[in-house]
Amino acid sequence: MTSPVIVAEVVRSGFVEGHHHGSVVVTGPDGAVEWSAGVVDRPMFPRSSHKPLQALGMLRAGLELDGELLALAAASHSGEAFHIDGVRRILAGAGLDPTALRTPAGYPLDELARDDWIRAGHAAEPITMNCSGKHAAMLATSVANGWPTDSYRAPEHPVQRAIGAAIEDCAGERVAAVAVDGCGAPLLAISLAGLARAFGRLASAAPESVQGRVTGALRAHPEWASGTRRDEAALIRATPGLICKGGAEAVYAVGLVDGRGIAVKIDDGGSRARAVVMAATLLALGVDNEVIRGQREFAVLGGGAPVGAVRPAPELARLLDALAAH
Repeated sequence: MTSPVIVAEVVRSGFVEGHHHGSVVVTGPDGAVEWSAGVVDRPMFPRSSHKPLQALGMLRAGLELDGELLALAAASHSGEAFHIDGVRRILAGAGLDPTALRTPAGYPLDELARDDWIRAGHAAEPITMNCSGKHAAMLATSVANGWPTDSYRAPEHPVQRAIGAAIEDCAGERVAAVAVDGCGAPLLAISLAGLARAFGRLASAAPESVQGRVTGALRAHPEWASGTRRDEAALIRATPGLICKGGAEAVYAVGLVDGRGIAVKIDDGGSRARAVVMAATLLALGVDNEVIRGQREFAVLGGGAPVGAVRPAPELARLLDALAAH
């Protein structure tokens, strides 16, 4: 296919009032595309979905993190108190403090955490920006190697070159473009199929491998990689062996323990549709549990009560029938 397809519809009081277009791809254990809808072979920006791959690149370059702090290095965290404490721990382990961060100032993503932060008298700060765990890990990697810390965001910096090599290795393709992400770090373009392939390879890696260190951290500490109230953490907790990571502009990637990978991109960037489309794809693959069924629809409210839903479009359902029958 050469253009995105209708993947979700918005229903209010029984009336379809809108649609989301997007693309979806499933790769097999060998990395080959097994099923797709929309555009999956052209460069796109994974946004924060590639943070586990960035963490892998840093581990390969000598970063010494494991457990919850490694999960935080691969996170778009919610800014809860334990996240902020974890960022401070990563920095302190490298002999640094939050002034070394080059993240833009931000408030916690989680509404309750944001309200607590503001009530405590704080303004937006670099440490509460959702990418601060990744940036702290970039700084720690730089310190471990004796690399400059003030320029760690530069595309030519050794830590960014190590990250790029890991992304290309896992995706099985060359980076097609380099941009600046919302946090100021380099953003590397690969295809949606490459993103799915990378997650399948991560999820099926041997536990004792460097890739397995990343997946082990995500599986054991999903709330550190996202937040206690996030859909990604719920999906990981409910689905043995699964890893996942969402990103801005409605990108979402999942890896299954058998080596299959799934990646979703909603064309208009509407994040409310990404989990819906991913859940429908997982169900078509035979991956089924209460959380996945619950994420298959996103409530549309009227007067504070559910009156409809964002749900998989019939067009997507027909395409997924072929996947289910595969």
